Amino acid sequence: MCLGLMGVFASCGDTYEYPWNSEWDKFTPEQEDTTVTEPTDTTQTPEPPVEDPDPEPPVEDPEPPAEDPEPPVEDPDPEPPVEDPTPEPPAEDPVPGPEAGSFENWTDVSADYGELPSYLKVYRSPEQLEGKNAVAYVAVADMASAEWDIWSVRSDRSAETADAFMTPSDVYDETSCAVVINGGYFYYSGSKRYTSSLAVKDSELLAYNINYASQDWVTMYYPTRAAFVQYADGSYDACWTYATWNNHFMYPVPADNSWDKQPLGIPSLDSPEGGRVFEAETAVGGGPVLINDGKFTDSYVQELFDGPTGIGPDTNQPRTAVGVTADGRMIFFVCEGREMTSGVFGLTTADVANVLLDLGCVEAMNLDGGGSSCMLVNGKETIKVSDGSQRAVASTLMLK
Repeated sequence: MCLGLMGVFASCGDTYEYPWNSEWDKFTPEQEDTTVTEPTDTTQTPEPPVEDPDPEPPVEDPEPPAEDPEPPVEDPDPEPPVEDPTPEPPAEDPVPGPEAGSFENWTDVSADYGELPSYLKVYRSPEQLEGKNAVAYVAVADMASAEWDIWSVRSDRSAETADAFMTPSDVYDETSCAVVINGGYFYYSGSKRYTSSLAVKDSELLAYNINYASQDWVTMYYPTRAAFVQYADGSYDACWTYATWNNHFMYPVPADNSWDKQPLGIPSLDSPEGGRVFEAETAVGGGPVLINDGKFTDSYVQELFDGPTGIGPDTNQPRTAVGVTADGRMIFFVCEGREMTSGVFGLTTADVANVLLDLGCVEAMNLDGGGSSCMLVNGKETIKVSDGSQRAVASTLMLK
C-alpha cells in the first residue's frame, strides 16, 4: 500500500551547465543567470529492427469431400460424461510474462524482497544484455490491479523550486510504495534547485520539461522533450512536449532538431505536426523516448541529448526507464554501471530500448541515469548505485 505524501518534496543526475536562456525571458519572468546540471545517460543508435516480409498466404483447403450418404449411427442411450463436482480452478499467473520466451533468461527474484502484491513481480537480468555484462532489474506490474504514482518538486515554467530534493529511500519512508525508482532530470545553481522534467499527478501539473538547449549559449535551440503519459481513459503514450509561458503542447513526433542543423523556430500548436494542448492524468518527463507505437525510437538526436551538454546516450552508463506493454503491464527498468560490479559498465539508451522491446513494451521512455539510477523494492536497493549512496532527486515514480 502506498500512503499519500504529506507536503511537497524534491530530486539530480550527472551534471552539465546551463546558463539562463535570455531568449526564454521573452516568455517568462526575469531570471538570474543559472548554471544547469543534468544527469548522465548513454546510448548508440542501432539499426531499427528489420520487419519480416509479408508472410506467405495460407494454403486453402481443397474442396470438401463428398457427403457421406450414410449418416453416422448414434448411440441411443449414451453414458453421460462424469463431471468433477468441484473441479480445480486453473492456476493463474497474476503477472504473465510478456511474449513467449522474452523472460526466459530472466530470474524471478520477487521472493528476495519480502511480501509483494500478487500483481507485481521483480526479475533480475541474465549476466549479459545486448552482448554486454549486465546487472539489471525490472519490476513488472499488471495495471489492471496495480497503480503507479509520481512524487515531484513543484515549479513553474522558470523551473526553480523551493522544495527539497529527496532520495528514493526518503520517498519510500513517506509512501511505503512497493517499488520506487528515480524520475526525471534536474540541476543546481549555487543554492538554488531546478527541475528539468515534467511531472503531473492527479491531472495537476507540478513541473514542466525544460524548453531550450545550447552548446555555446549563443545559438539557442528549442527541443521538444520526452514525456511518458497516462491519459484520463487509462491509455499510455510516450510523446514529446513543449511549454512556453502561455502554452503547453504535446506531439506524436519530435521537432526535427539536431546540433548540425540551424535551430528551428519555437514549437507551436502546428509545428511539429499533430500538436495538441497538453493533457494527462499522470505523467513524467525525461528522455529520450525509447519506444513509440511499438517501434524502436531512441530520439536523443532530435531531443538534443547528445553533445557536450547531453547525457552521453551512446556511452555505457547506469540507466533507468519506464515502459508499458500492449496488454497493460508497466515495467520499471534499472541497470547498474560504472563498474560498481566489476566488468559492468552499463548500457546505452539504444540498448535499453532493445531490452524493453524484447520484454514486450510498446511505449517507453528513458529517465535520469548515472548516479541518480536507483530502484527500491519494499525499501531494499536492487542495483549498487554509482554514487556509492542514493542521490537526492527531483522526482520519483512508484508502483503500489
